[in-house]
Amino acid sequence: MTKKYLEIGERPWGKYYVLVDEPTFKVKKIEVEPGHRLSYQYHHHRQEFWTIVQGEAVVIKDGNEYDLFYSESISIPLGCKHRIENRSTDLMIFIEVQTGSYFGEDDIIRLEDDYAR
Repeated sequence: MTKKYLEIGERPWGKYYVLVDEPTFKVKKIEVEPGHRLSYQYHHHRQEFWTIVQGEAVVIKDGNEYDLFYSESISIPLGCKHRIENRSTDLMIFIEVQTGSYFGEDDIIRLEDDYAR
């Protein structure tokens, strides 16, 4: 059976796949390539919950660092400054569940970005 995704986004750090997109929540599978990280950012309209499903991650949350491994999760509250990094040599994959009032990509307020976006 072929997997069908609602959306696939290519990014300098990897890819994301939208699995579910509803008015009150959105679910993504996110792949982060070895040695890459997402921007240090926050959101005005959504909070996020991340679960690692492959590899290992380093999460920066309001300046504090957390190591996460397979099956471990972390909550990113509304307005919390955050980023996720893959410092390993293997692909890292996590599931992101967004809840809130708006889920557009334009609700990403970047504070630091390795890719000058």
